[in-house]
Amino acid sequence: MNDTRTPRTVVIAGASGLIGQALSRALRARGDRVIHLTRAATGRTHAADGLSTVTWDPARGFVPQRVIDSADVVVNLAGASIGGKRWDKAYKKKILDSRVKATATLAHAIARSDTPPRTLLQASATGFYGFPDSDVDETSFSGSTYLAAVCRAWEAEAKSAMTAGARVVFLRTGIVLSPEGGALKQLLLPLKMGVGGPLGSGKQAWSWITLEDHVRACMFLMDSPEAWGPVNLVAPGTVSNRVLTQHFAEAYHRPALFTVPSPALRLVLGEFSREITRGVVVQPRILEELGFTWHHPTVDKAAQWARTQ
Repeated sequence: MNDTRTPRTVVIAGASGLIGQALSRALRARGDRVIHLTRAATGRTHAADGLSTVTWDPARGFVPQRVIDSADVVVNLAGASIGGKRWDKAYKKKILDSRVKATATLAHAIARSDTPPRTLLQASATGFYGFPDSDVDETSFSGSTYLAAVCRAWEAEAKSAMTAGARVVFLRTGIVLSPEGGALKQLLLPLKMGVGGPLGSGKQAWSWITLEDHVRACMFLMDSPEAWGPVNLVAPGTVSNRVLTQHFAEAYHRPALFTVPSPALRLVLGEFSREITRGVVVQPRILEELGFTWHHPTVDKAAQWARTQ
């Protein structure tokens, strides 16, 4: 049975990102104590609202051991933005290194703790599966793309925490929809100006989840002792990019007449353009089996929610 009423100490790495900020707010709202790991040497403490900030250095493998020892749950969302800039050789290395080093630092600290956290929620991505021709779920094999290789390396670094007895959940996250940031913010900008539309052919499947449901799913998994291993954080309503764009255009009362051609996306985004012009239908089998209920299971509900934010 889920127990969301017992206050916990939750350490979040990557708390400055879109998901981390929203998760931190939700945890504190329900009474949990939250500790942010930051690379900025602030050392500030915000005791009044249940938030502390502690400095770490994942590039050097340093995190204060006392922080990990005091945690009930560690949530690792750290890593350079996948879509933060054009992929070149240097940025692809940054994407990989930032994830591997952060995960290794936290997992090793958990492994050497005398009072280890019970749970590690470890970020990953649906990019793990690559682009197979059939639907995938948590039992499916990894793909052969660059991002699939990143996800494999990312998840592998958490094994030492698992060996030490922590319950490790891999958050294989799809496209997170929020008007505050990420893919949807970029999609909405031209739509609001009346010049938006599908990306590439528009036929590619987009497996998505709203930010609100992603945060709720993280907390659900945090509170579900039977949850472990890979979990696909997507809604059951996967649609094509064209259909998703049309629903959001209708919600914002804007046309979606202009297609962004694939060559233009390649010019701006480089290799990353393939990640958004190809797709795969990802099934959230584990969340469904555990009884998670989405607030926004369909793209029309997601669009209406986003419009009210």
